[in-house]
Amino acid sequence: MVVYTGNVKIALAQINPTVGDFEGNTAKILAFTQRALDGGAQLVVFPELCVCGYPPADLLEKTSFVARAQEAVEEIAAATAKQEIAVVCGSVTPAPAQTGKHVLNSAVMVRGGRVEFMQSKTLLPFYDVFDEQRYFASADTRRLCQFEGEKLAVTICEDAWNDKSFWQNRLYERDPVEELMQAGGSVILNISASPYWRGKRQVRLEMLSAIARRHSRPVLMVNQVGGNDSLIFDGTSLAIAADGTLIAQAKSFDEDLIVVDTAVRVAEVSAPGEAEEAAVYAALVLGTRDYIRKCSFSKALVALSGGIDSALVAAIAVDALGAENVVGVGMPSPYSSEGSVDDSRALAANLGIRFEVIGISQLFVDFNQALEPLFTGYKPDITEENIQSRIRGSLMMALSNKFSALVLTTGNKSEMSVGYCTLYGDMVGALAVIGDVMKTHVYELCRYVNRNGERIPRTIIEKQPSAELRPDQKDTDSLPPYNVLDPILEGYVERYETPEEIASAHHFSLDLVRWVVKLVERSEYKRQQAAPVLKVTQKSFGMGRRFPIAVKVQV
Repeated sequence: MVVYTGNVKIALAQINPTVGDFEGNTAKILAFTQRALDGGAQLVVFPELCVCGYPPADLLEKTSFVARAQEAVEEIAAATAKQEIAVVCGSVTPAPAQTGKHVLNSAVMVRGGRVEFMQSKTLLPFYDVFDEQRYFASADTRRLCQFEGEKLAVTICEDAWNDKSFWQNRLYERDPVEELMQAGGSVILNISASPYWRGKRQVRLEMLSAIARRHSRPVLMVNQVGGNDSLIFDGTSLAIAADGTLIAQAKSFDEDLIVVDTAVRVAEVSAPGEAEEAAVYAALVLGTRDYIRKCSFSKALVALSGGIDSALVAAIAVDALGAENVVGVGMPSPYSSEGSVDDSRALAANLGIRFEVIGISQLFVDFNQALEPLFTGYKPDITEENIQSRIRGSLMMALSNKFSALVLTTGNKSEMSVGYCTLYGDMVGALAVIGDVMKTHVYELCRYVNRNGERIPRTIIEKQPSAELRPDQKDTDSLPPYNVLDPILEGYVERYETPEEIASAHHFSLDLVRWVVKLVERSEYKRQQAAPVLKVTQKSFGMGRRFPIAVKVQV
């Protein structure tokens, strides 16, 4: 067994950058560098593309954006020139002309006022939410970074996700970590922007521990934290000893800085990982907060129906923004129960938010009267139900315009999957907070919200789900019970299983599964017009799940 005897103090600076905010990101990098210096660190390491923010997407096509990133690196170098610390940060750098691309995804080390070392990313993911091959050239060569007697193997996110001893099916032929270890690397550094999904933190820990054990070298990984559009980054930066033991861990879902001595083999882990339900909730809170604030807003509006979905979204909004920045709006129709309004009012009181009621019964009458000449001879159907939803959508957007507050949609993943939602109605809004949370998981999250006392009224959690758009309506009038529906959707939407596989695994009727699948396929046009969805599972609706709209699929 190789015993590692190095001794360098390295700080992992887990920060929350904003895409395109070069001034703010640079200031944050310098502030954390000072903290690392005060903590005795000789080297401070920041996340992937932290200078410009991740993911920058087509901003990378703008030469001015790339030039500004270079200027920011120079500013960081100049500002730290006289400090006794080196800084590694992720940034965009120009690519060689012969690559056919104009940028590289790079880790840059500055010390003494200049760029002392640079290593670019080799493995460029092009699956799920990632499309890095669209923008970046791949690094052909890899070099070790000589630092204070250490030979640092600097890798960038995906570069570490191809270990043959961990993955049964590898996505790439090359293994940058193995190449650097064969060259004599003594410490593995990985700078990441690794998005969160339920269970991801454990997978990441197990993978990096396997790499440490295989090469008998410590692994230090610093991960971005924060929300950028649909993606949520959990942080949870790690320091792992050469024998695979976790020796330090940064907070999840918050900025943090930890200083690690590479010679240490056993240490107290700084922050234990939360249970997964708590982690999902924390991710949704962080994603909501950052989406609203990074879009330069501070307030949110939530349409409160008296149902469990809007209650959960309201609780998340309060924990993200503060009760003073959230307004709940009840909009009862002729079919709304009195209990729904009372439950919404009780919820608002529990959460400490302002609650307003706008009755839509007369508006509904006016709409029907205006349409009556054209609808003569037709029986009332889903058309009239959707009118109610669209009236509410219009009212919420009016309030949004007037009070400069973003509307948070309240639909869950089960509803979005099968199209049990109304375009330009309840789908209206800036962010689909729980659009990646199945209905059965909504109940779990609500129980988590109430872990220290009743914030969401018990009557809301216990009532039978209903859209209340016609007399005595229940969700089960149109859909299977959610404990049946959700396993079908998880199999088909998240794991791409066939109807036959799903029916066999759960002992469901094949006809039922095929019917649900048809609902999913018919609703693609709705999902592609939906608000951005906060991603908390491996396969969410949005940029990571791309299907055509005009298509005929045999199920």
